[in-house]
Amino acid sequence: MIDLFSANGWLNTSIVFVNDFVWSYILVGCLIVCALWFTWRTHFVQFRMVGEMVRLLGESTGTHDKGEKHVSSFQAFAVSIASRVGTGNLAGVASAIAIGGPGAVFWMWIIALLGAATAFIESTLAQLYKRRHADSFIGGPAYYILHGMHCKWMAKLFAVLITLTFCMAYISIQSNTICGAMDKAFSIAPIWMGVVLAVLSLVIVFGGIQRIAKVSSILVPLMAVGYVLLALVIIIMNIQLIPSVFRLIIENAFGFEQIAGGGLGATMMNGIKRGLFSNEAGEGSAPNVAATASTTHPVKQGLIQSLGVFTDTLLVCSCTAFVIIISGLYVNSTDSGIKLTQIALESEVGTAGPIFIAIAIFFFAFSSIIGNYYYGEANVRFLTQNPSAILVLRVITGGVMVMFGAIASLDLVWSIGDFFMALITICNLIAILTLGKYAFRLLDNYRQQKCAGIKSPVFKRDMMPDIEKDIECWG
Repeated sequence: MIDLFSANGWLNTSIVFVNDFVWSYILVGCLIVCALWFTWRTHFVQFRMVGEMVRLLGESTGTHDKGEKHVSSFQAFAVSIASRVGTGNLAGVASAIAIGGPGAVFWMWIIALLGAATAFIESTLAQLYKRRHADSFIGGPAYYILHGMHCKWMAKLFAVLITLTFCMAYISIQSNTICGAMDKAFSIAPIWMGVVLAVLSLVIVFGGIQRIAKVSSILVPLMAVGYVLLALVIIIMNIQLIPSVFRLIIENAFGFEQIAGGGLGATMMNGIKRGLFSNEAGEGSAPNVAATASTTHPVKQGLIQSLGVFTDTLLVCSCTAFVIIISGLYVNSTDSGIKLTQIALESEVGTAGPIFIAIAIFFFAFSSIIGNYYYGEANVRFLTQNPSAILVLRVITGGVMVMFGAIASLDLVWSIGDFFMALITICNLIAILTLGKYAFRLLDNYRQQKCAGIKSPVFKRDMMPDIEKDIECWG
């Protein structure tokens, strides 16, 4: 592997230096402050309306004209979960524990519990400002920045950044993780696994959002349920250790040893970074697919996407964390990322563990690849309607970046991902802080209709006459 793509190469060293500054002095504080504000201002919507979230997941897609193609609320949920539930849950959690200790898990929980309110705001806004497209709706932060904030340059900046983040950086992380897992379990050379992944990715992404939604709605439930069930079996087998696992997580998150040794900052930062990579709350990614859903009220998709944050971090990430901590292998192991998860599972279920994880991560990360691609496509379409641009994006995403991830080092692909994740999150947080007042009004409208006995609230744009001219749908 050439030095440019290695963990010790100048490229990775430079990016790590920038990341340390941005995350330490800017992003962590912004994420927590915004999450607290949205939690307070929505009256703890992510906790008070959990039952409504679950009910909405099975609700019909709403009315639409005969012959039109639409993405259902469940399919939109599945595509966003496809992006959330992936490498971050298996490899990201392992990396956080390896670097920051078990206490990092606590901070992952905190950013998920509070960040669910942020996820509600951004996805509700995406629905409010969505636009009609050829075979579905289209929207996301670039659209609510342009039509809500009327800031064209910032909207274009976000569209470029999220395309680079998800179609370049994140897809290389997914590819790197799959290739690493397959190499350990089956001794398949990363470069050949990269070729296979590239071919499969190109087949799917050339099918558009309809194919992506259908594939994700099948793969995501299967892979998530299978992995969670295996993790729960391991947890039940070691049920006597669970109290000590919780104690270790809490003590490590706040322990005097960490504070005295200067390790508390690393524990918190790694927990929040990996938590954000996994659940994407506030990052501005999930709103791109939330906007595609056909529903009767913007708040409905906001609630569903909040549920996605809980599903990702509190359930799937916790399963991985418990298996790794129970094994105790994170203490002296030189392995990190997906390989740490594999050896932890191997210690509990035998040699079948790495093989199961390799298969699971293939489905987890592959579904993330196709989900991440859609975020890029939605924003390229925002920038230009030239069909050639989409063609180029599909080739670069499904071919070039998948192969780059296969040959680059683990540290490099994660460093690039952290860098771009910070940029798009800062941009999106500025937007949702500015436009959040409209999401608050929509939530009040939704609650008023529910209190009036309306089972399925309906929104019309004339309910917000001051911004009616900025809203294309909801006629």
